[in-house]
Amino acid sequence: MPLPVGGGDAVTAVAFPGARRRTRGGRLLSAVMPGAPQLLVGRFGAGLTALLVWVGLLAVLVLRWDRVWAAVRVSSGASLDDRVALVTLVAGLAAAWVWSFRDAGKVQELRWVGVSQWVLAGRAFSRNRLAVLGAVGILILYLVALLAPFLSPYDPSALGDLLTERLVPPSTAHLLGTDHFARDVLSRVLYGARISLSIGFVAIGISVTIGTLLGAVAGFFGSWVDTVLMRIVDMVIAFPQLVLLITVIALFQPSIFLIIAVLGLTQWTGTTRLVRGEVLSLREREFIQAAGALGFSRARIIFFHLVPNVLGPVIVAATLGIGNTIVLEASLSFLGLGVQPPTPSWGTMVADGRSLMLQAWWLSTFPGLAIVFTVLAFNLVGDGLRDALDPRLRR
Repeated sequence: MPLPVGGGDAVTAVAFPGARRRTRGGRLLSAVMPGAPQLLVGRFGAGLTALLVWVGLLAVLVLRWDRVWAAVRVSSGASLDDRVALVTLVAGLAAAWVWSFRDAGKVQELRWVGVSQWVLAGRAFSRNRLAVLGAVGILILYLVALLAPFLSPYDPSALGDLLTERLVPPSTAHLLGTDHFARDVLSRVLYGARISLSIGFVAIGISVTIGTLLGAVAGFFGSWVDTVLMRIVDMVIAFPQLVLLITVIALFQPSIFLIIAVLGLTQWTGTTRLVRGEVLSLREREFIQAAGALGFSRARIIFFHLVPNVLGPVIVAATLGIGNTIVLEASLSFLGLGVQPPTPSWGTMVADGRSLMLQAWWLSTFPGLAIVFTVLAFNLVGDGLRDALDPRLRR
């Protein structure tokens, strides 16, 4: 357990009895099999993650070499999706190899070192096995989504023979079966992950940015600025969110960009209230008063002193909000107001199979399980970050 030595909120001197040590031939071993040196010294979480990423991406490279080579050739006319998948494949292999190679060469004997509170939070997070499992799950989900052109066995929009391949149960030819248009369900689930994960990530990024800025301004300035902004927040919260989403999307042509914008612009209220409460407490602290006494501008105090100190709760709210956003997008797609056919989406796939649950259970089951596992992974990471970023809960 870390042993505190120095004071201060930003930097603490600690000693780590279980420090890493150089293993003989560690770099040579990591050059052949990334993650193996970390596994040999007992760092199973980091080592297993690097090894799985390396082996998985290498398997994709070998088994799907024809598609990878087609994406490499300029004359093949590869699409943007293929180019993104190629960049992801190369970057993933390089990142796993470089990290394991550099990490294997480090010498960290038992000594006193100065580390920031963020490093302490990272070490506390790594000790939470469920949170680490959720983070690995999220990493795998995003890799699968980006590598969908290489992983999918069929074109997700290609129609099969409606006489012989319609509503075929899971088999060796179609691992997750086919739908009522004879389309491969596995391919559509893989491509649907790109829609759901990108919408959740970008929409939460928009909402967190707006909520953080408005909350910081309201909490710092107070007075009539706080009153006006908080009344706007109350009005947005008072209006039912799902009704607002349905109304806005129904007035315009549904598209991915519209859904991202609507979800991002309607979920910032919770972050605003959270940041405002934190800033109301922080602005009375000595370092904020000292910054004002030194003549720092209000913008500098907000962006360089207040906002960095409220990022902990904001990060937790963001990770938990991504799961809720994915469920909201699935609900809109289920109602027919989300991503429009033939673009695959998990919510749309669940809606397509709701009337065939008894005859073709696999249509709604597999995309539904994908939603459940994704939301669970983000919630596990959010809970782990909440515990790691709270100094009172660290051991």
